Amino acid sequence: MFYITLLSALALLVAVIFLTPLRQKMWVAFVAVVAAAIAIAFPAISCLASGAKELEIISIQSPLFGAESLRMDTLSALFSLVIGIAGVATLLYSRGYLAHYLDKKSSAHISLHYTALVVLVVSMMLVVISSGGFSFLFAWELMTIASFILILFDAERQQVLRAALAYLIMMHIGFVMLVAGFAKIYAITGSGNFNNLAICFSSGGTLPIFILFLLGFGMKAGLFPMHIWLPEAHPAAPSHVSAIMSGVMIKTGVYGVMRALWYVVDAAELHTIGLIILAAGIITGLWGVILAALQNDAKRLLAYSSIENIGVIFIGLGIATLGQAAGNYMVATIALCGALLHTVNHSFFKSLLFFGAGNIYSQMHTTLLDRFGGVAKHMPMTAILFFVATIAICALPPLNGFIGEFLIYLGMLDSIRAEVNTIYAAGGLLALALIGGIVVLAFTKLYSTIFLGSPRDHHVAESMEVDNYRIAAMAIPTVGIISIGMFPQFAIRIVEGVANQFFPAATATIVDHYIVPNLWKISLTAWLLVLVIVLLYIWKSRAQRTRIVEQGPTWGCGFTSPNIRMQYTGESYSEGLESIATSLTQNTVEGRAIGKSEIFPASHGYSVKHKDKIDRLFAAWWMELLRIINKRIMRLRTGKINHYILFALLFLVAIFVLSLLNLI
Repeated sequence: MFYITLLSALALLVAVIFLTPLRQKMWVAFVAVVAAAIAIAFPAISCLASGAKELEIISIQSPLFGAESLRMDTLSALFSLVIGIAGVATLLYSRGYLAHYLDKKSSAHISLHYTALVVLVVSMMLVVISSGGFSFLFAWELMTIASFILILFDAERQQVLRAALAYLIMMHIGFVMLVAGFAKIYAITGSGNFNNLAICFSSGGTLPIFILFLLGFGMKAGLFPMHIWLPEAHPAAPSHVSAIMSGVMIKTGVYGVMRALWYVVDAAELHTIGLIILAAGIITGLWGVILAALQNDAKRLLAYSSIENIGVIFIGLGIATLGQAAGNYMVATIALCGALLHTVNHSFFKSLLFFGAGNIYSQMHTTLLDRFGGVAKHMPMTAILFFVATIAICALPPLNGFIGEFLIYLGMLDSIRAEVNTIYAAGGLLALALIGGIVVLAFTKLYSTIFLGSPRDHHVAESMEVDNYRIAAMAIPTVGIISIGMFPQFAIRIVEGVANQFFPAATATIVDHYIVPNLWKISLTAWLLVLVIVLLYIWKSRAQRTRIVEQGPTWGCGFTSPNIRMQYTGESYSEGLESIATSLTQNTVEGRAIGKSEIFPASHGYSVKHKDKIDRLFAAWWMELLRIINKRIMRLRTGKINHYILFALLFLVAIFVLSLLNLI
């Protein structure tokens, strides 16, 4: 009954969106998403506020895995709120972003896009409130299909088709892993619910089942080496789609790993799993941030940065798991709170960054860094909001990115101080510090090349600020970024309930007597920093009243004829890092660099594209496999009707034989 009702509701939604006039379709989709966000917010807030262990919403009789339910606990409540907020911001942003497409795309095309957006948001909500089994897999597949359709918005471009196909293949490889995991649970317990993982793990064989779930969920999260779809899908998709996919959808993979990890109780197995998660986080974080710093395309840089942030989350989760295995709940609670808070934080600042990238793309019709320069003068609000997100993602105070990473650092430092998993914590500490340094390189490159300096292209000089809908959408994550950064002692209460569900005996004491006092100090320091900045600005403004401020050309270091071509390009900015990371990339060079002997160089065209070597490795086999399959299938296209009738008869015979053998 539940599935019939759900499919009927989706069919009604499709009908309403398709029948609505073209310029009103967004508002229908927006109302649907707002209604879903409000509907899920009430039980989610109630659950987080009361710390209720589980709140059942509806019971379901699954056709494959028996009795299931949609239920809310603190973990699903946290992710539900993040999904709802991101969904509302995404739909609002799409109003302005898609405005110039309304005359270029058909009404059916726009209708399909908005239908897929609503389905994506609703399916993500269903994923995090499903108890497991068929309902979970149904919602997971619905989420995959919806996001696949969204990526295909500009399907006339060859690179979009390739990216969407790669995404679909990778997601279904992960889906097979999840099906195998749930089938294993069902075989052991007679039910495919997540709760039965506890029975499976207590009966032995914890590691194989957990690895199945880690691979399945890691594919969606973008864990190394399953990350290769991310740098292709995000540049191909519209920016608001990239924002919700990168900011929220990949977090469903994080949710799945946390959900599976919840039921592991054996200390030895927890230790092994903690090492696996920590190693995966370190490799993913370092690989993602190095590749991000080398990119010369804004959206590819942001996509690799998402991989890096998934790595940071898994570093925190790995340290928490190792702390739990060692019985040190101080370390476990602090690191888990850091991982959870960074999950929330990343959804805010990465959505804001992709919204900003969408703003500049809609004006300049490119995301190549070396086509920009001086955009801040023409798009001041975009520049300010993008700067806020840049500071946040670099984990600098007084914004939210600093808080999550501070707690992860604190967990590792406490682990070293307590001499618990000292080497592993030190390794995580070193990796996170290195990741943080390269993040600063990547995002100073991104921001300065786009917004500072002089325009490199006439499109920059012709650009203007975007509409109020997009600015309002960007304001939603901005409020979250500033609020968590300035009031971390209250923000920690959002994730405290989740940590308490993992470690009920220790969380409240650790949060109240250790974490909150430290966050109060950070909050006071943040307000002091803001006060100093405001006072300096006031002093500067008053000092300039009595002085004449002159403007002139940028000093050319003694060169008498500076021009815009002498600015740092994205490639030159990260050239030092590139020289030590050549083994990670496959570079495509167009044009010719200036030779050292050219004292007075002629005009040159030169650009470099950095491709992930892992991407090339994975892409090679599935492209070849598709080519072989396509070649074999094409042999069946004989063009003769009698052959096609024969194929149909053979199919019916096969069905009959399999039925007799009880194989179907």
